[in-house]
Amino acid sequence: MGLIKAAVQATASTLHDQWKDYIRCEDLGNDILMRRVSTPNGIISKNSAIQVAPGQIAVVFQNGKILDATAEEGIFTFDESASPSFFAGDFGDVFKEMWTRFTYNGGVAKEQAVFYINAKEIIDNKFGTPAPVPFQDWSHPIPNQMTKEMTPLRVQVKCFGKYTFKISDPATFMSKIAGTAEEYRKDEILEQMRSEVIGAFQNVLNELGTAAHKTPVLELPSATDEIKTAMDAKVFDQPIRDRGISLIGFVIESVTLDDESNKKIDQYELSSNAYMQQGKLVGSFGDAVVDAANNENGAMNGMMGVGMVGMASGGMMQGAVAGAFNGQGTDVDQMKGGAGEAQPAAGGAFCPKCGAAVGADDEFCSKCGNKLK
Repeated sequence: MGLIKAAVQATASTLHDQWKDYIRCEDLGNDILMRRVSTPNGIISKNSAIQVAPGQIAVVFQNGKILDATAEEGIFTFDESASPSFFAGDFGDVFKEMWTRFTYNGGVAKEQAVFYINAKEIIDNKFGTPAPVPFQDWSHPIPNQMTKEMTPLRVQVKCFGKYTFKISDPATFMSKIAGTAEEYRKDEILEQMRSEVIGAFQNVLNELGTAAHKTPVLELPSATDEIKTAMDAKVFDQPIRDRGISLIGFVIESVTLDDESNKKIDQYELSSNAYMQQGKLVGSFGDAVVDAANNENGAMNGMMGVGMVGMASGGMMQGAVAGAFNGQGTDVDQMKGGAGEAQPAAGGAFCPKCGAAVGADDEFCSKCGNKLK
């Protein structure tokens, strides 16, 4: 039993006069994923016509079993005595598997219908993170003075966008989702898909925040290709694929940071503009610090000179210097006052090894144990 492609000449004739029954389905649009069509008595007679429009898949059922299926547009003649034809286009292997294994138990003595599946890309599906999610932002790196490595700034973001999908495996879609319903609409699965899309997107964010990608947080809306590549490579959308559906497009329309993340970035920018550039001291003062740290013999004298420069500038830079050499943070509060940081006593200096303040009579650094005399 199967479908036979009708001759071109026949399609130009009066259709309802040419065949016993003429089965067709109106365009399914963007909201209907599957619709059942049959004759008034539920029987498709031999030599009846079945029309398949562009963007449709036609699956012929009888008593819960697939007789034939096609994704090729055109008009087909139904012949119960013919073998399955599977004029399937891109779905040939899928349809053959459907025919051998897909079945619904039970049913009346004879009931036939054509299930039309929407094969178009389903667009304009919105998603958004209901709560801020963590992201490692490499556009604001923080230096680790002990390991000499840079670490990303941790921020919390909310993202909103759209995605598109299409039915890629009609057999799986029918067996796991649509069944043999009269009509199956997009909104019946949309909430479940939205939750799974958000879950997949959070995994993608984690991937883009790794050292391998280092995607800046504010450039996420332009990272469409990277998002889709990461999702496909790690199969983050596996639950969706398991239903015979594939994500096609994925676009971020907006990215917003929570208040705490905005505060972190503002403090980072203020620190960078005033004293730092990507976590490194700049200007003549920064050069003096670097020279002092790299000059083993002249480190003591160099650091004393740096200390004098810091005093001349009102002590604002001493907090930053001490923080940099002691592995401490360089946030604005430390820079503004250096409160609580050790300062050298009168006649004292800094340890040439770790930069800690030492007294004039100290033989060893109390912080790192370095021999001073």
